[in-house]
Amino acid sequence: MAILADCHMHSSFSGDSNASMESMILKGIELGLKEMCFTEHQDFDFIYVDGEPEDYFEVNTDSYLYELLKYREKYKDKISVSFGIELGMQSHLSRKLAAYSKNHDFDFIIASSHLCNRKDPYLKEFFEGRPEKEGYHEYFQYISECIRSFQNFDVYGHLDYVLRYGPTRNENFSFGEYKEDIDKILTLLIDNGKGIEVNSSGFSYGLGAPHPCREILLRYKELGGEILTIGSDAHSPERIAADFDKVSDLLTTCGFTHYCVFKNRMPEYYRI
Repeated sequence: MAILADCHMHSSFSGDSNASMESMILKGIELGLKEMCFTEHQDFDFIYVDGEPEDYFEVNTDSYLYELLKYREKYKDKISVSFGIELGMQSHLSRKLAAYSKNHDFDFIIASSHLCNRKDPYLKEFFEGRPEKEGYHEYFQYISECIRSFQNFDVYGHLDYVLRYGPTRNENFSFGEYKEDIDKILTLLIDNGKGIEVNSSGFSYGLGAPHPCREILLRYKELGGEILTIGSDAHSPERIAADFDKVSDLLTTCGFTHYCVFKNRMPEYYRI
């Protein structure tokens, strides 16, 4: 495996994972990883459905850090464990996100769009009563709005996340249809010194590609983008570094030679 760092994973400090942090670390060691970064969910003002706790996607950051520091020390001779966060981006949260991100010494911050204009693409209501492509356009346009509102992050996560949940998912997705929207996103990121995440979970969702897809990765390269992190988005040990061999092959064919690992919010480059 050419990629030895998994920079997106969740433990039981995230509401959608039951995995202990130690079990995740032990699996990373078993796989031969040199680096791993926990990126627990912090989605303020999320839209919850009936029965979900109101803080389901909000982490107790102090407890999370306490646990991480304990295991970082315990396994320091076997693997490097970094302190990250996955911020749920919403344009009206810019002040709250700014205060939160400044109050903690994260190694790495992923910005992710799990909601779009106070709607959840995961729920079928997001696409009901309109063409699928209208929902995709809205999602990509909202990412640009979020980036303009808040920029204290390092990479944007799973950029085409919305494709997981569309009525036909990526079956009818054509990059050309959304090129203008996506170019705005990529240009904003590059101009502000931000990168993108290559999230291998797209393979497990049956998309046949990571997030983002090959066409977006190629366009990022064409526009001069160089900052790439790679993450599995694992919520359990068996998903750590899943499909990294496919990601490695894809990035090489797209012309990328290096990926990044962030430490103290600074990128370190490693050859693929």
